[in-house]
Amino acid sequence: MTFFTSKRLLTAAFVLLVLLNATLLSILWQQHTHRAETTTHGVRQFDHDHFFAGKLGLSESQTASFQKLRQQHFLKVRPEMDAVALLKKQLVEESLKDNPDSKTTESIIEGIGSHQAAIERQLVLHFNQLAKLCTPEQRQRLKEVLENMATHRSHGGRGRWGEGAPLSRGECNRPPVGNAQNR
Repeated sequence: MTFFTSKRLLTAAFVLLVLLNATLLSILWQQHTHRAETTTHGVRQFDHDHFFAGKLGLSESQTASFQKLRQQHFLKVRPEMDAVALLKKQLVEESLKDNPDSKTTESIIEGIGSHQAAIERQLVLHFNQLAKLCTPEQRQRLKEVLENMATHRSHGGRGRWGEGAPLSRGECNRPPVGNAQNR
């Protein structure tokens, strides 16, 4: 009897392979069921409800209230956000013309500013409503989280234009400030 023809060895190897395949399939299934939601474009969405619940130590009822307020807030600001997106598209189209009209671009910019101001007003009211749901300790943590979000420091430790962490040239799209030799 040779090593490869042994029935016991073949049976043991077959059982081992079946167990490994079953384990792999269960791991893949578990990852699939617990993975972040994706949009129709395949981009992962950030789960704000769990983020706030974890950072602030929210109860289940507070988390449900946060989620409801967040949904209401985005329903209120969606028209403003859509208007800003449309105006930005118009601004890009105008800026790519051979001779962009400065009055038109200024008008579009003012329109964007007006809609953005309305969004910010709604945001202040939204934050106030969120704060009312929190205990004093949670309010302090909410303040810290919102300050980080306002400066975009919660996203990779850098601000919108790369502030906060030393960068090598080319890591952000903003041109260097001051003398390029000082960087």
